[in-house]
Amino acid sequence: MCGIIAIAGKGDAAGRLVDGLKRLEYRGYDSAGVATLHNHAIDRRRAEGKLANLVDVLEREPLSGSTGIGHTRWATHGMPTTANAHPHATEEVALVHNGIIENFKPLREELMTRGHSFESQTDTEVVAHLLSELIEEGATPRQAIAQVLPHLHGAFALAILFRSHPDMLIGARLGSPLVVGYGDGETYLGSDALALASLTQRIAYLEEGDWVIVTPDGAEIFDKYNQPVERPVTVSGVTGELISKGNHRHYMLKEIYEQPVVVAQTLRSYLRRMDDQLALPVPDFDLDAIRRVTIVACGTSYYAGMVAKYWFEQFARVPVDIDVASEFRYRAPVMADGGLMIVISQSGETADTLAALRHAKAEGQKIAAVVNVPTSSMAREADLLLPTHAGPEIGVASTKAFTCQLAVLAAFAANLARAKGRLNPGEERELVRHLAEAPAALNAALAYDETIEAMADLVAHARDVLYLGRGPDYPLALEGALKLKEISYIHAEGYAAGEMKHGPIALIDDTVPVIVLAPSGPLFEKTVSNMQEVQARGGKVVLISDYDGVQAAGEGCIATITMPKVHPLIAPMVYAVPVQLLAYHVALAKGTDVDQPRNLAKSVTVE
Repeated sequence: MCGIIAIAGKGDAAGRLVDGLKRLEYRGYDSAGVATLHNHAIDRRRAEGKLANLVDVLEREPLSGSTGIGHTRWATHGMPTTANAHPHATEEVALVHNGIIENFKPLREELMTRGHSFESQTDTEVVAHLLSELIEEGATPRQAIAQVLPHLHGAFALAILFRSHPDMLIGARLGSPLVVGYGDGETYLGSDALALASLTQRIAYLEEGDWVIVTPDGAEIFDKYNQPVERPVTVSGVTGELISKGNHRHYMLKEIYEQPVVVAQTLRSYLRRMDDQLALPVPDFDLDAIRRVTIVACGTSYYAGMVAKYWFEQFARVPVDIDVASEFRYRAPVMADGGLMIVISQSGETADTLAALRHAKAEGQKIAAVVNVPTSSMAREADLLLPTHAGPEIGVASTKAFTCQLAVLAAFAANLARAKGRLNPGEERELVRHLAEAPAALNAALAYDETIEAMADLVAHARDVLYLGRGPDYPLALEGALKLKEISYIHAEGYAAGEMKHGPIALIDDTVPVIVLAPSGPLFEKTVSNMQEVQARGGKVVLISDYDGVQAAGEGCIATITMPKVHPLIAPMVYAVPVQLLAYHVALAKGTDVDQPRNLAKSVTVE
């Protein structure tokens, strides 16, 4: 969510802080600000809305100083106003914060009884006052941070300036990610490697509870017990080229078009094509001993998990529970022995999913993590890491991460089936061959981009849109509706096609487009029957199917989208493309902000 960048350097910091914040715009935000140290004083600039507003402020009132902090804020406590924008400051300290300080109210009340006054409605400002109070009493920054951190409950990543130490920053993390970057005579802090991509690729990931003293000469890292520790320095591999839009108008479109390549890259790690066998990482636990699978995720990743439920039960014959991460812990789930939890997250830092992982681990469950960031918290805490190799995904509406998650989950479901003796060598070869066909099928699906663009106006003027599917296409209907909602702001719902007559069919009239996902196959006739029920009531149907399906059921539809004919195993990956492109082109027709839809954040690091 919120983005952090900080520089302890040797040149002017403000411009580079803003450049770093631009790289973090994808995370979602509603205000921004920077602060620097100059002439032994803290100076800051803040603005509501987009970074362009902050740039305008800085052009009118430039900032000097080689040490500074920057922030993009996604509002939690307090409206998105300039007063609530970060950095928050006193005369002694300025800081930026990602996360939530859950006990900020009692801390704030204590500080007010001691004469402190507050300028904002945020939870973050209490940290500035707690530190400032200790500094004014004679504590060093090192002593102050060691005293304050144990009193903060919740989740935080912090980057802090101290007026009396112009060449020093302090960072800290608990629950929210923070990385240290090492440059040439400079050291940096960032909420992820992307923030630092133009400055350095040499980074170290702080562990849970770590805090760090940063100067131009390097970094001293301490654990939650205030003991010095070493954290490995790695090369992030994230460059400006990787996160550019290239020749595409939006990141989302670029990432849709990257899917054939990144799915191929992902499958290369999980398939041995020379002998048509699965080649997954070997866990340090016995897959055959797994008696139940629990899948936990949020948003688009949750829908990937819904598709995977079909695969795990069909191939491995293992029962699967699936939960929205934000609900999982609060229903007192029964975690039986021999259970495996699969967490799915693009960032590997999603707060609700990470909390579910830790709960399940405490209950004795094995953990597998399907993530796009192999150095993320989930990746480090899992028993089995299953990376997606999608590369950086900047568009808030997930596209390539989703299809790569599906590729990994399909391979893992087949691997579990093999471990349980439910997949013989011939069946394994067949599944591997079908999975290997996915990149070419995705590429063929992209060929219908112009067809989908031409029909976008049929949907763009609607107030409500419905998506229908059966079997693994039901989660695709939910995903299609989510994509349309999040970037075009049209109300959309996905339904299991057979459920229409149990209530939702009451919504059908000639103003409601209905998107039907119906590849030819065992569920085709049933889905078409439900589609005809919609048409009989005046519904405007857009049919997405293959050539055989369109020929059999396309008559009477307002539009059809013809997909390549594929095996049912890879159909969810392939049919993701038209629902992504439809949402994209409808959003363009409506003139909305495709890459940064309102109110949304890419990486949700608060519960």
